[in-house]
Amino acid sequence: MTDHADVRVLLVAAVSSGQGKTTVTAALARALVRRGQRVRVFKCGPDFIDPMLLERASGAQVGSLDLWMVGREQCRSQLAAAALEADVILIEGVMGLYDGTPSSADLAREFGLPVMAVIDASAMAQTAGALVHGLRDYGPVEMAGVIANRVASKGHGAMVAASMRDIPLIAILPRQTKTLPERHLGLVLPSEVQDVDGLLDLLADQLEFDDDAWAKLRSTRIDLTARVEPPAALLAGRTIAIARDAAFAFLYPANLDTLRALGATLAFFSPLADDAVPAQADAVYLPGGYPELHGETLAAAARWRGSIRAVYAAGMPILAECGGMMALADSLADQAGKVWPMAGLLEGSVTMQARIAGLGSQGLETPHGLLRGHTFHYSKLETGVAPMAHTVKHPSGASGEAVYRAGSLSASYFHAYFPSCPAAVAALFSRSEA
Repeated sequence: MTDHADVRVLLVAAVSSGQGKTTVTAALARALVRRGQRVRVFKCGPDFIDPMLLERASGAQVGSLDLWMVGREQCRSQLAAAALEADVILIEGVMGLYDGTPSSADLAREFGLPVMAVIDASAMAQTAGALVHGLRDYGPVEMAGVIANRVASKGHGAMVAASMRDIPLIAILPRQTKTLPERHLGLVLPSEVQDVDGLLDLLADQLEFDDDAWAKLRSTRIDLTARVEPPAALLAGRTIAIARDAAFAFLYPANLDTLRALGATLAFFSPLADDAVPAQADAVYLPGGYPELHGETLAAAARWRGSIRAVYAAGMPILAECGGMMALADSLADQAGKVWPMAGLLEGSVTMQARIAGLGSQGLETPHGLLRGHTFHYSKLETGVAPMAHTVKHPSGASGEAVYRAGSLSASYFHAYFPSCPAAVAALFSRSEA
């Protein structure tokens, strides 16, 4: 077998958030799939919701690429795996091209990836060229081309194209009358959007390609020998029960892959459907999500609440992240101020607030190494429980989120990226260590 593959790879970036990176990446992925291309998509940086939409658009699982949270070797390994099965690899950047430590530009330079700039052209014409040249030259990065979003007319598009000089305008996406709905943590979950596939098809239909410019884009040579050794099967023979529904939807696919690689069997259940914790479970994982949107339903889910209390009383390890922790507090006050009783495993009350309460990459020091991840929440927990530890913010090194231990429960606003330290994850789900 050859030790490399030549694949068209594009890092889709912009000058800032709000330019339409996710919309353009989704439209591009769906358009290419409909052309018979095999497309794999990644998201740069910590994110749960955008990858769900990109998965829907491309028809394939979306992974995360981040030089700090995921790490260079894991990034390299994922690109190698994708190159074996894709004609095109799209990577949606995070925030602006040079924002963050590390940034999307850092990722592009690390792996020699060409950048496709997305610009919101709705309030500019020829200045678009100055913007894109600045994006290219500041780093610098290799600028493969531009996709202009929210273009008003053919004449407007022609002015934008002329301003690019030596950088090709690959495609134009007109102003959209129907857009992807958003809420406080980002886009609405694709499963909640009526006819989301129809909307993705519409976006793909509206994407006006310059086929000649697209055909001239270069391929990137991907090293196929880059592989990360699987972890030891530290959870062999154990079943992890995982909450999975609209209230507990923030879950990295890589986290599930890591649990399976550790030897665990996964059993999914829905607290919103008032499912009990599966009887065969040896541990429980409650990921983040939107419990604040489902307070009434969770409060009325007597079977769910009774079962999580029972396994907690029996000493079963429970890991609750962000929304999962919120659902285990005594109460949850939603955005309207309505207070709902929750499962009551962690003393305290959760209140939603208008301002963001936590955002950014963080790591948790453990006896097994640094468990990396991030935080992003609008709620606040008031509790008398003393934190067992705090995460450390990256890159500042400042104290981050509180990590609570109450009996067999480990809870925090911190979202862990499990592949960053599988041994620490295994310990969290092991009765002897938890």
